[in-house]
Amino acid sequence: MSLARARSVAVVGIEGRVIEIEADIGAGMPGTKLVGLPDAGLREAKDRVRAAVRNSGRAWPETAVTLGLFPADLPKVGSAYDLGIAAAVLAASSVVPPDKLRGTVLLGELALDGRVRPVQGILPALLAARRLGHRRAVVPAASLPEAALVDELDVVGARDLAEVVDWLRDEADLVAPEPPADPVPDTPVDLADVVGQPEARWALEVAAAGGHHLLLIGPPGTGKTMLAARLPGLLPGLPNDRALEATAVRSVDGSVSREAPLVRTPPFVAPHHSISTAALVGGGSGLAAPGAVSKAHHGVLFLDEAAEFGVDRLESLRTVLEEGEVRIARSRGVVRYPAAFQLVLAANPCPCAQPREIDCTCSPAARRRYLGKLSGPLLDRVDLRVRMRPVTAMRVHGAASPEPTATVAERVRLARARAAARWAEHGWLTNSQVPGPALWREFALPDTTTALLDRALARGAVTARGADRCLRIAWTLADLHGAEWPGADHVAAALEFRDRGAV
Repeated sequence: MSLARARSVAVVGIEGRVIEIEADIGAGMPGTKLVGLPDAGLREAKDRVRAAVRNSGRAWPETAVTLGLFPADLPKVGSAYDLGIAAAVLAASSVVPPDKLRGTVLLGELALDGRVRPVQGILPALLAARRLGHRRAVVPAASLPEAALVDELDVVGARDLAEVVDWLRDEADLVAPEPPADPVPDTPVDLADVVGQPEARWALEVAAAGGHHLLLIGPPGTGKTMLAARLPGLLPGLPNDRALEATAVRSVDGSVSREAPLVRTPPFVAPHHSISTAALVGGGSGLAAPGAVSKAHHGVLFLDEAAEFGVDRLESLRTVLEEGEVRIARSRGVVRYPAAFQLVLAANPCPCAQPREIDCTCSPAARRRYLGKLSGPLLDRVDLRVRMRPVTAMRVHGAASPEPTATVAERVRLARARAAARWAEHGWLTNSQVPGPALWREFALPDTTTALLDRALARGAVTARGADRCLRIAWTLADLHGAEWPGADHVAAALEFRDRGAV
């Protein structure tokens, strides 16, 4: 047999596409040609695969070998095709029968001695293979914990190429996956550790209950970072579909845990203010890699010292916050990464950041210039804005102890359950996901309830986008109070959260 086919998967963003690998052994001078838009790493595959085949005790064809990757117009990146290329060549040279290659995808990089090394993007690749009707997959044995997350797909692992050859010849079995291990919980941080700041604690609870973005402004040492770090503890665990999406991003990035790969708790990503725009939203040479916003998918992105971030980095978040995904265009294609996260911004009120505002040495122009990096369009997308005050006493005698995370998280869970039940037929899980037209039409509040909001719109105190966000906050406040519909007091409280005086 001089022509054989095997299948692998190309991952673009977190979307997979099955690649057909054709191997043709024909007459001519010995040599190997690889076609189908391979990148530099993949062009070297023919040398890696040839050495791996020979070091696995099999002969490489001493004639012309042509390898084609279909679809030919799709750029192929990386070394995950090595195992599929080797299987196609061995089938074309009649070393292995082609039967098992039908309906099977093969993923893995080959070492020169034939070992099968793990590659990035196993999870999204297998999800795509399952969606397209493939029933079986061969992956590196080290990647089996991640591959086992995909059900309804027969996944087996290989340690080296010789094992794959024996499996294709029905002479041995490959490694079966073990049941996925439960993720090891992180060391919890408790909301009870935060001293004072009742307004900020309440805003954090509202943000958790409705999935709203949050801005905390105050002097250093008031607890802004502590509060932000405790937001993931208030959020419910990720359901299976969302957990797979969050894990898929880490799979592409190569940061997925080998022992317990599935991300069950909302991610918390806190980049340093020196981060580049490409590292924040995604980018790099060739097809772009995911950025911090995508790693925070279904979790929290925390920008501490937000006014220290470059304006270009902050402004790059505007479209992401609206659309919940990143689209990065390159000459070789457009990459899409999910980026539905909660944004938490923390900033000092001025450059000198004195503990007491009375001691501030900054001029009014310096203060405006410092916070001016947080532009109006960006702030318009932030639902809750809170001004934090200095802590004047570490302990107040006779005062009740601060509520722990567990108590607040239960209220958040009940509020989210009310919202999910209300929006169930529309597919929205939180109030922050409800589009503006639905808030003003199908779920419109009485004029008496929104009178204050209408007056704020008329005098330009809020934009139309800001009005939508006020209504979403009002629904969240109603859910936390157990009310069926928001009242005028909820709308007023929502407007207070949008007060520009906090900035």
